[in-house]
Amino acid sequence: MRIYNNQRPFNTEKVLQPKKKAKDFENPFENNIFAFEKKEGSRKHRFLFYSWLYQMIEKKLINDLAVEFLNDSPNYLVDVLVGTDNTITVEIDNDQGVDIDDCVALSRHLESKLDRDAEDFELTVTSAGLTSSFKTARQYKKYEGKEVEVLTKKGQKMTGILKSSDSAGFILVVTRKVKPEGAKRKTEVTEDLRFAFDEVKHTKYLIRF
Repeated sequence: MRIYNNQRPFNTEKVLQPKKKAKDFENPFENNIFAFEKKEGSRKHRFLFYSWLYQMIEKKLINDLAVEFLNDSPNYLVDVLVGTDNTITVEIDNDQGVDIDDCVALSRHLESKLDRDAEDFELTVTSAGLTSSFKTARQYKKYEGKEVEVLTKKGQKMTGILKSSDSAGFILVVTRKVKPEGAKRKTEVTEDLRFAFDEVKHTKYLIRF
């Protein structure tokens, strides 16, 4: 016999059925950080987040170790790249040019601070390429007085002399030919153009042959 009230019929079979346990994932990091959410369909997105976070931590570690080592030397850090397959590239520069021994010394220092038994990696320490884009304000200082190529974020490309730079941007001296009113020939005029760093897509040292 079934007894009814204003609610839905009582289903004893459903009550007695054991509740399914949330599926644990193989990755212990996911289980600790995302214990509140165990939906299998979102595993891919959480794993991508984990990979991104891991890269960020590793990059900061390499960056801090390199800066500490280079602190009392004429060399300075330009960039650190960490790939998903643990390929690490450290780029350094020097106002007078980087010596190969400087790269070897930094590489050995970083190797001594990292544990291959915990996580295998491939490490490369290199100097900034002669035609690579400038990545630090110190590189702009290094090339003051030299000819450079500038590409703005608006797509304008121009060449000129890097006159000066500071913490916010730089001044480029460009030369162009104009034809004054009433004149038969064009004459060269120079103009100082001021750029903020965030207005520029890249600036490169220009090599003339």
